[in-house]
Amino acid sequence: MVRELGYSRLHGQIIAPGEAKAERTSFGEAFLPERLCAALRKLNPKLPAEALDEVFRKITIPVGPNLITQNRAFHRLLVDGIAVECRRKDGSIGAEIVRLIDFADVDNNDWLVVNQFTVIEGQHNRRPDVVIFINGLPLGVIELKNAADENADIWQAFAQFQTYKHQIPALFVHNAVLIISDGLEARIGTISADKERFMPWRTIDGETVAPATMPQLEVLLRGVCDKRRFLDLVRHFIVFEDDGGDGVVKNWRATTNFMPSISP
Repeated sequence: MVRELGYSRLHGQIIAPGEAKAERTSFGEAFLPERLCAALRKLNPKLPAEALDEVFRKITIPVGPNLITQNRAFHRLLVDGIAVECRRKDGSIGAEIVRLIDFADVDNNDWLVVNQFTVIEGQHNRRPDVVIFINGLPLGVIELKNAADENADIWQAFAQFQTYKHQIPALFVHNAVLIISDGLEARIGTISADKERFMPWRTIDGETVAPATMPQLEVLLRGVCDKRRFLDLVRHFIVFEDDGGDGVVKNWRATTNFMPSISP
């Protein structure tokens, strides 16, 4: 299905560190540095290399005391771009905005899905089922369970994400979307969402409810992972809010046009 949506697809082992087609030097890197650098150059062709190097560091070195704070800081950079001071061609020095994603032309970005992408942090070696990379950044993660296994339902996939966030948090610093499915049910959430906030996705086009006979995972993938809708979701419908205590939660922005597509 990902090929139908216009994504490239690779197996994690093929691009793993040490392999002939490796796309990172360490299993501790949860992003794809060469693709990220290539995208920065492509989307910001007039900016000098040193400015893009500075942006690369800002993107890949987390800022904040915990995962949700780091994710919030990155989301702001992703949506607004990153201001850097650099020397222009006329010799003047001023601030320029570096884009991480082309929100206007979706096909001007690098879309890749990787199966079995291994991440190692400390003593923890984990391999999420599917990671969605845009311009080398892991913006989506999908965890799948087998409906035939009565001990591995959709909430086992949810529990797996809680383990991943604790053991390999680097994978979620850049994350926008989490998807879980057991082959029958499928739900979407964020890195701070509890079970109640992991919701079904009911529509493909955002206008009409999909037939009940259509598999939930197909509806969700076609509805969310369509390139235009994915970028719209990232840019316009993610919001960070105070949880009423000392923390922050990441939610979907409630609008009458959007929420029916993910409401239970």
